[in-house]
Amino acid sequence: MLTFTLRRLLSGVGLLVVISILAYTLLFFSSSSIARNILGEQATPEQIALKESELGLDQPLLVRYFDWAGAALRGDLGQSWFNGEPVTETIQNRLPVTLVLMFVSIILVALIATALGVLAAVRRGWVDKTVQIGAVIGDAIPGFVLAIFLVTILAVNLGWFPAVATIRPGAGAEAWIVSLTLPVIAIVVNYVTSSAQQIRSAVIKELDKDYVRTLRSRGLGEREIVLKNVLRSAAPAGLTVLSLQFIGLLGGVVILEQIFAIPGFGALAVNATVLSDIPLVMGVVIVSVVLVIIVNLLVDIAQGALNPKVRLS
Repeated sequence: MLTFTLRRLLSGVGLLVVISILAYTLLFFSSSSIARNILGEQATPEQIALKESELGLDQPLLVRYFDWAGAALRGDLGQSWFNGEPVTETIQNRLPVTLVLMFVSIILVALIATALGVLAAVRRGWVDKTVQIGAVIGDAIPGFVLAIFLVTILAVNLGWFPAVATIRPGAGAEAWIVSLTLPVIAIVVNYVTSSAQQIRSAVIKELDKDYVRTLRSRGLGEREIVLKNVLRSAAPAGLTVLSLQFIGLLGGVVILEQIFAIPGFGALAVNATVLSDIPLVMGVVIVSVVLVIIVNLLVDIAQGALNPKVRLS
């Protein structure tokens, strides 16, 4: 298991290096007008040249990348070119909001989808049809449409929730709950049916296998077979779907944070990209890739623990 984990970890580090090089290279070729954007249209050529020298924009690509990478390895992601704030501190202030939103949503999706998927696979009939229809509807409705509907009905018209997030530094638990309830509902409704459909298919596949018939012939109850054997064997498929959904949320949460005015990581990524704030953009990219690597590593470890064949492969 240790060798398996180390292999996955090394592949993740390699991915991080490759993506950092590609991202920095692309940003290098789009940085020609950044000094003018910072100083304004009235800046003279001399002022622009001085600012470019100050930011290191006059240096070759390799020199700039290795300077940045060396500092990043020490935990220093630089400072924002527009407000001078440390990138690490800025991300630390924004990331927890997004992580709470994502983790709460994914946990609820996992619990509800597992219950619905198992019920649909075991009971069949109208439960199965309802889950399948819900999967089609859930995939067809974009998350931002559902989010706008929730804001309009529950926040603006009924006033049950604030239309704009009230999460601020030092905010209490109540502010977090009322601010994140609607986006969590939007994510769960949008994701749970498709996850339930995948779990349903995996459970049905396991129920048709010979070992289940053998367990039944030994007198084991259906509930015990499903909970102790079938669900364990079907878990890797569910974990894969949930990990993909979590990774997809890194992009999808950007829209939700804009709709609900949540001061999170996604909104930070949008603002940094619009301003072409390269240190901040690179910080966002690196943190996003690290999150993806960690999620994939945890899923691989979980699947390896559940299925020894995964470790051998």
